[in-house]
Amino acid sequence: MPITKFTKWIGSPLDGLSLEDLLNDLSDLFLDSGFNFNPGRPASSTMDMESLRQAIIEKLVEMGRIPESMLEEWLMDRESEQSQKLDALVSEVIKRMVEEGWLKTERRRDAGQGDGEGYEDDAANPPQFDLTDKSIDFLGFRLLRHLLGSLGRSSLGHHETAHLSTGVEAYQVSKEYEFGDTLNIDISGTLMRTIAREGLGGSLGLEYSDLMVQQTEYQSSCATVLLLDTSHSMILYGEDRFTPAKRVALALSHLIRTQYPGDSLRLVLFHDSAEEVPMKQLARVVVGPYHTNTREGLRLARRILMAEKKDMRQIIMITDGKPSAMTLPNGKIYKSAFGLDPMILEETYKEVAICRKSGILINTFMLASDRSLVEFVKKVTEICRGKAYFTTAVDLGQYILMDYLRKKTQTIH
Repeated sequence: MPITKFTKWIGSPLDGLSLEDLLNDLSDLFLDSGFNFNPGRPASSTMDMESLRQAIIEKLVEMGRIPESMLEEWLMDRESEQSQKLDALVSEVIKRMVEEGWLKTERRRDAGQGDGEGYEDDAANPPQFDLTDKSIDFLGFRLLRHLLGSLGRSSLGHHETAHLSTGVEAYQVSKEYEFGDTLNIDISGTLMRTIAREGLGGSLGLEYSDLMVQQTEYQSSCATVLLLDTSHSMILYGEDRFTPAKRVALALSHLIRTQYPGDSLRLVLFHDSAEEVPMKQLARVVVGPYHTNTREGLRLARRILMAEKKDMRQIIMITDGKPSAMTLPNGKIYKSAFGLDPMILEETYKEVAICRKSGILINTFMLASDRSLVEFVKKVTEICRGKAYFTTAVDLGQYILMDYLRKKTQTIH
């Protein structure tokens, strides 16, 4: 007869490990904003695998899955037996993250080995890692849930207006059918009109003029450009203000994609100049030693919005500094780092006025409270009749989501 042998089960620190929770805990690494600025690091580069390894080990220590002594030994002596076991353990975690589609790895092209799909270390050609669309969407969902939880909201809706249209949900009284209306027939209303015209003498002859349709709330679509300041001041003075802005962008992107499918969200970065960046590349964006060309950012955002066929157009501008640069007609960048330059201010205000004439609302989220900056933001708000929020990196996300969901026309100081 067959014999089955049982061996003693030896547990692993990875037993029951949730990759989703680990990914969420590593979001600080994934959304690195360049707080430790390295001039030699390009803004769009993939991230270092060694940094990922150390971050995973630190999180495993925080979770109580491995002792802190293993981390200390790993940092001191990578060749010891314990360190090699820990490296193998981390390699298994990274392998699972790659296989489940949370991360993708690649090697530098100049090494002559192609893209490479491995996750093992190679001293001559160290692999890099990057986030996938799946992981970016997951981080956006987690961040959105966290922000909405702090607001006390349990459900989301659509943009409400004062207008009525025909649709599926009954709202108020029905109306006479007009060509182009959704055929959501109000049966009782239609029959009542037919009976009133013909009476109850026999069969009813339904006519075109008898048709009544239900009305619903008219839901408008909105085109939004998120205008992010990537000047060096966003990471100066001992505070990282750019990472919270990136988190809000991911949460807002997930909110629009899942709850407002008719809306659009585009991302524009402004510094010495301005450029549009695909939302999927947001995690890799870092700040740099740049000035603040607010005018050029507004100009690019306006051009993008005017190409969108939406009922509502708005710019959400997140910044912490004064306008200190502008693009001259010949394409050169004029910079003035000291004080508020009158010429730069005048051209910036002109662009704000053009946005207003184009029907574009500008909501400004200022992460600083200097008196001169407050006056600048107030002037922008006055010209465009938008809203100004003087907030901090801590509650930035709450203010932006509240503004997007409520669509109120008030100024908060």
